[in-house]
Amino acid sequence: MRPTISLKLPLLLTLLLMYYISVSQSVSQWRGAERRGVYNEASLQNFWPPEGPVMAWANTEIGNGYGSPSFHENQIFICGEVDSTAYLFALDLGGKILWKTAFGKEWTKTFQGSRMTPTIHEGMIYVSSGIGNIACIELKTGKLIWIVNRTELHGVLPLHGHSESPLVEGDMVFFMPGGRDTNVVALNRLTGKIIWVCKGRGEKPAYNSPLLIKFVERSVLVVFSAYSLLGIDAKSGELLWVHEQVNTPLAERKPGNGDTHSNTVWYDAGFIYYIAGDGNGAVKLALENQGRTVRQIWRNPTVDNYMGGFIIQGEKIYSCSDNRKSLLCIDTKTGTILDSLKCGTGAIISDGKMLYYYNQKGEIQLINPDKGKMDIVSFFRVPKGTKEHFSHPVIDRGNLYIRHGKAFMAFTIVRTD
Repeated sequence: MRPTISLKLPLLLTLLLMYYISVSQSVSQWRGAERRGVYNEASLQNFWPPEGPVMAWANTEIGNGYGSPSFHENQIFICGEVDSTAYLFALDLGGKILWKTAFGKEWTKTFQGSRMTPTIHEGMIYVSSGIGNIACIELKTGKLIWIVNRTELHGVLPLHGHSESPLVEGDMVFFMPGGRDTNVVALNRLTGKIIWVCKGRGEKPAYNSPLLIKFVERSVLVVFSAYSLLGIDAKSGELLWVHEQVNTPLAERKPGNGDTHSNTVWYDAGFIYYIAGDGNGAVKLALENQGRTVRQIWRNPTVDNYMGGFIIQGEKIYSCSDNRKSLLCIDTKTGTILDSLKCGTGAIISDGKMLYYYNQKGEIQLINPDKGKMDIVSFFRVPKGTKEHFSHPVIDRGNLYIRHGKAFMAFTIVRTD
């Protein structure tokens, strides 16, 4: 049972939320700034009561799905599947639905529902569906501006449906249809028209959301296809380099075998870090020659994180291990595992100091990673929703947001002292 909240507490939380709106930058894409899953906010709780933080509200009308929310000013955006249709929902900060917009059919086979985070850019919201369609929707009105169907892009679906959060830069939105002739594309973000096509390796999508790395001479789009990490010139679509996932022999490559690489790469100080649980494991690459070439520094094939994301703080990588059912701490210099915490398989984010771990048993764990030695400070169970606990948590303006199936919840984690 959660404690009764006094009449003064909602008012205090409202004032705190208004303060956060004025000083914080909203989450406007998959895993926030640079797609890292690090939400740098001050004055957050460093422990929770036994029953967990206060649940400010819950909405159970957003449809089926696994995708996380994004935010703009005083609105929240999240996708869901209702009656086989893909919808983008706009909510206010109290969880009330303001409008919803349909953008075609949604995935209804394995793991039914949405599986991406809306991308917000200059008054537009970019979304994709599990059947491989991509659409642009006006932020203020919910008006559908354009939609491009998978068939128009010769797209090919992976076994469990398309799971990409589109990336926007300038006048382009980048997307992987996964076709042999149209493997990766850049579309005009205002019209949906093709700007360039990259054939890549002609492989299916790998449930991956891309990252853009900027150099003086060029910007490099880095994204996984089924058995390859690709580096693509973002302006021209030229394929610059390929880093193959060698763990699955050619004869054994088929949908569902060796082709799941859901974690967006991390770039820092000349190095790409990636963790592909169904690929090469944890890998550090040197990105050289103004992004034209890569060179492997180390590889740890025992780190098997399929889709939980990972965090780098200082010289430590924090990532789950599917087989170990644990959270691992890995040295960025050597790839050596420094510590292991038996807390299940899950998705990880950070507030810049503490780690937040949402495991597949439905527990939210607050973890102190002090000097690489991990310790669970607090935890609570997600109280609402059904189906798998696969979604990535999000922190925005003092709230921790959790999506579990049709249930979307906000927990207040800002300090009130």
